[in-house]
Amino acid sequence: MDFFEITEKKASFEVSAHTMLVGSDLLVVLTGGRAHIGAVAIAQPRPSIKDAQKLSSTSSVFTHVGHKEDVVAKTMSEELSKELNKRAVVAAGIHWDGLKKKDIGLIVDLCRKITKRIIMEVSKR
Repeated sequence: MDFFEITEKKASFEVSAHTMLVGSDLLVVLTGGRAHIGAVAIAQPRPSIKDAQKLSSTSSVFTHVGHKEDVVAKTMSEELSKELNKRAVVAAGIHWDGLKKKDIGLIVDLCRKITKRIIMEVSKR
């Protein structure tokens, strides 16, 4: 199995993706602040409904009650699956107390950057 970690930081926020290639599949544990598992998304590539010549992805998401990581897990798993043509699982647990709306936007942006970096790294392997 092939492991690597990617971290992005901005202001007082740091988000990390612990990534593992499991055969031809991809597993990402995404953490920031107080690490935990708040949501898990699993995505599988498929032909696009709009254009069968393009690749898209379908996902399922499981979220613990009261957690908000479902959006990040779903978005990341689908993007990784579509871009890498792999099944992708993202387990996300990101928590800081007292976040403001702008802080959440910053954290989501860090997750987008991590997604792009994972795609680049896996594409090289």
